[in-house]
Amino acid sequence: MVAGEPDVQPKLEHKGYNRGLILGLTMAESMLLLVFCLLLVAAALISAERNRRYEVERKLEKAQEQVALLEKKQSEQTALIVQLQSKIVSGDLSVAEKAVVEKQWRELVLAKETLDRLAANDIAQADLQSLSKVATMLKEHGIALDTAADQVNKLLAGNGSGTGMHDWPPIINLDDAKKNYFQSGSAELTGTFAQLLDTTITDEIASNLNLYGANIVEVIGHTDEQPVARGKSNLDDTIINAIDGKLPVSALLPADNAGLGLARAIAVANVLKANPKLKGATILPMSAAQLILPGDTITSGQRGAVESRRRIEIRVRGRTAPVAVINAGATATTTSTQ
Repeated sequence: MVAGEPDVQPKLEHKGYNRGLILGLTMAESMLLLVFCLLLVAAALISAERNRRYEVERKLEKAQEQVALLEKKQSEQTALIVQLQSKIVSGDLSVAEKAVVEKQWRELVLAKETLDRLAANDIAQADLQSLSKVATMLKEHGIALDTAADQVNKLLAGNGSGTGMHDWPPIINLDDAKKNYFQSGSAELTGTFAQLLDTTITDEIASNLNLYGANIVEVIGHTDEQPVARGKSNLDDTIINAIDGKLPVSALLPADNAGLGLARAIAVANVLKANPKLKGATILPMSAAQLILPGDTITSGQRGAVESRRRIEIRVRGRTAPVAVINAGATATTTSTQ
C-alpha cells in the first residue's frame, strides 16, 4: 500500500433482517399466526359438534321417556289382559263382566264380518259417508231406513205427474222452538243458523231441486202474534237494496209482523243465493206474517210470544211460465198503459 493514499477497501453491508419476510412478518411469526387461525377453526368445529351432540342427547332422552311411557302402558294393558284371561279361564267373572265380554266379542265379530262384506263388494269409505248423509236426511223427515226404498218406488211410480200424494216436494220447516234462529223482533241471523243454512239446509234444498226437477225456492217467513214495537217501517225504501245485497239485513226496520216475516225471509234467501250449489235456482222471499199456524191452518187469535210459530218454511217448485213469457207480458202491459 502506498503511503498517503486513501483506504478504498469496500465495506460489506449486512441486511439479514429482511430475509424470509411474509407481509412484514418473519417466517416464525407467520407460522405462529397460521397455527392460531387453525386453532380458531378447530375450536369452532368442536363447538358445533358439541351442540349437535347435546341436541341428539336431548332427543334421545325424550325418546327414551316416550318409550318408557309406552312400555308402562303396555305393561298395564298386558296385566289387564292376563287378569281378564285368568278370570275367563277360572270362571271368576261376574254376571255383568261376562255380559260385557260377550257383547264386545259379538260386536268385534260383527264388525269384522261387515268389513269383509264391504271389501267383497268394493265399497269405499266415501260411499259409507254418503250413505250416512242419506240416512241422516231420511231420519230428519221421519222416514225409516228400512222403508225408504218402498217410498222411493212409490214416488217413481207416480212418474212425476203430481197426482199422487207423495209427488209433492217436502217442506223444510225451521222453527225457533228448536234453536234460537232469530233475535226477538230482529231479522238478523245467528251464526249457528247461518252455518246450518249454508251446509245441511242447502244440501237438502239442492237434493229436492234435483229430485223433483224444480228451479224455484220459496222462503216463507212466519211470525207469532206479538206486536212489533216500532212506529214506522222503512221497508219501502230499503227492501230492494237488501235483496240485492247492497244493504245489510240489519238496515231493514219493519213496523209489523208482515214486514218482520219478509225481512227474515230475505235474510235466509240472501244466504241461499250466495251458495254455488243453488246457482241455477231462483230464490223468492215471502211473508205469511202471523196468519198461518204450524200445520197449515189459519189462526183464530193467539197473543204472546210463541216460539213454534216463529219459523221459516222452504219449499221448491217448478216455474209456472217461462221467464221470457213473463217479461213479454209485463212489457206489453207497460206499453199499453203509457
